Amino acid sequence: MTQSTSHLTAEPSSLLPLQPVNKGGTDADSRRNRLREFQSHLLERMQAARSGTEAQESQLGLLIGHTRWLLNLQEAGEIVAVDNIARVPLTHDWYLGLSNIRGSLVSVIDFARFQGQGLTQIDKECRIVAFAPTFSFNSGLLVSRVLGLRNVAQMTLQPQAETSAAVDELPAKRYLDSDSQVWTELSMAQILRNPRFLQVGL
Repeated sequence: MTQSTSHLTAEPSSLLPLQPVNKGGTDADSRRNRLREFQSHLLERMQAARSGTEAQESQLGLLIGHTRWLLNLQEAGEIVAVDNIARVPLTHDWYLGLSNIRGSLVSVIDFARFQGQGLTQIDKECRIVAFAPTFSFNSGLLVSRVLGLRNVAQMTLQPQAETSAAVDELPAKRYLDSDSQVWTELSMAQILRNPRFLQVGL
């Protein structure tokens, strides 16, 4: 897997880019305005959380396959829409290939598939969440959807469940929110300690 010291930064122009809307009219304009407001609000919240204003209670909610995840903002780099991905032969099916993000080649991992789920169907809601620059690791996870910030302090920590050796899961905290939805803590640092993640070749 390609490693580099090139930094990825979260910028307003790249965070949750707006998708083109084919249908005109008031509904389309209203949808675009809501997306812009969501994008602006999420960026402000992420910057505040990273600076310590919201401590570590705010985590980035992600939908990966059928699972909801919570990602520490300190471990998240740039978030971009899925563009062209160049396939790499003789690699596992969860290794989607290389994508050019601002001049840097980034390895794209279908994390749902890596976890033993089916291949992710790429659509307009999908995003690539890159590893934070501190990892000096040019890679990103394909996620089905970015769900915005979630306050862990308002969730209930669940008893530690047994992990599945079949997908090489690492111990992770799980939380239950007020809607009875389960969220799993996602650690980029732990992912990088998984030997299987670093062996993309067949």
